[in-house]
Amino acid sequence: MARPNPETISPTAHYTGYVWFAHGQSHEAFATRRGRLMYQALRGPNMIAQAANLPTLEGMLIARHKLIDLRLGQAIERGEIGQVVEVAAGLSPRGWRFRRRFGDRVTYVEADLPGMIANKRGILAELGGETRHHRTVEVNALVDDGPASIDAICASLDPAIGTAILTEGLVNYFDTPTLLGMWGRFARALRRFPRGIYLSDLILRENNGGPLVTGFSWLLSAFVRGRVHMHFDSAAEAEDNLASAGLAGTLLDPREFSAALPDLERVGAGRVRIVEAIASRA
Repeated sequence: MARPNPETISPTAHYTGYVWFAHGQSHEAFATRRGRLMYQALRGPNMIAQAANLPTLEGMLIARHKLIDLRLGQAIERGEIGQVVEVAAGLSPRGWRFRRRFGDRVTYVEADLPGMIANKRGILAELGGETRHHRTVEVNALVDDGPASIDAICASLDPAIGTAILTEGLVNYFDTPTLLGMWGRFARALRRFPRGIYLSDLILRENNGGPLVTGFSWLLSAFVRGRVHMHFDSAAEAEDNLASAGLAGTLLDPREFSAALPDLERVGAGRVRIVEAIASRA
């Protein structure tokens, strides 16, 4: 079977893919050699940070992944959502896991840029292949129309079934005007469904201040080889901007879900919030 081409996978995708595998959230088909090397290189610093009660990249990644899983799974179990579009799916194992968990009860669409989708198709072929209820598409979340737009992807789904759009590890790459444009496209695409939910992670300035945490943010920027944009000072400011884009939302703190997610690294989990928003009806 075709294996992932490392040249078309970002450093963050290599690392996050291996973090999920190392924590039992994934299958070895999603774990790359480069991801393993990066994970091993950061394992020592992460352990030192944990011993000093400092936030780690690993702790933040696991917190955001598990809380998005939890909230999406609950929405599916309540019957609110039967279709999912994961934008910038990368090496995320979520589509594979939800396919195993829910079967044909959910249509799961994994969307990304062409090079990454070619990798994902090779991985899924190794795990049984795509189906009518679990497939991949190319997406460009920065365009309003055309076959790769989020609107066109959502137009291919059943308009009578509740639908979720999710992004993980994506939005903090973009400046604020670009992010707000993306949120507006998601809101418009979701309005065609009886219920439209948006789930994402978001890093706020208020949770990432002080010299130690500023050092963490610098490490995160170095890790992704680019600037990490912290768009909003507070959850309230983020929620106001979501509303202006057509998404009525709230920001969830992973630490408040300790009963359902008992093994989170609290200081790492505290560095990230999860957006949970409903598309406002036009």
